[in-house]
Amino acid sequence: MSGVGSFIIADRPPSSDDNDDDVDSLPSISSSAIDSEADSDAQREWETSLEQLQLLLSMVLIPFAGKYLGRKFAYWSWARYMEWMHDVEIRWTSKAHFRATGAVAATL
Repeated sequence: MSGVGSFIIADRPPSSDDNDDDVDSLPSISSSAIDSEADSDAQREWETSLEQLQLLLSMVLIPFAGKYLGRKFAYWSWARYMEWMHDVEIRWTSKAHFRATGAVAATL
């Protein structure tokens, strides 16, 4: 007896009274139509999320950061100007108080 066997599967000849006709007659939606619809919904949600993130950045975060950093720069440049032009020494006694005041002022 040989260790290698061969198996042959014979094709059935198509017959007119086959039960596969019942399945073929059912209405079907192509999988590509379902995939494209799901992809378009996902794309729409992604674009909406990006738009909301852009609005959050442009309406809230960037103005707040600009206001805070602008005030810090204004205080720093004012101190440098006073030291240079009028020979006055500017010292911030409490850095934490200065930062907290800048953050509160930026929210107003």
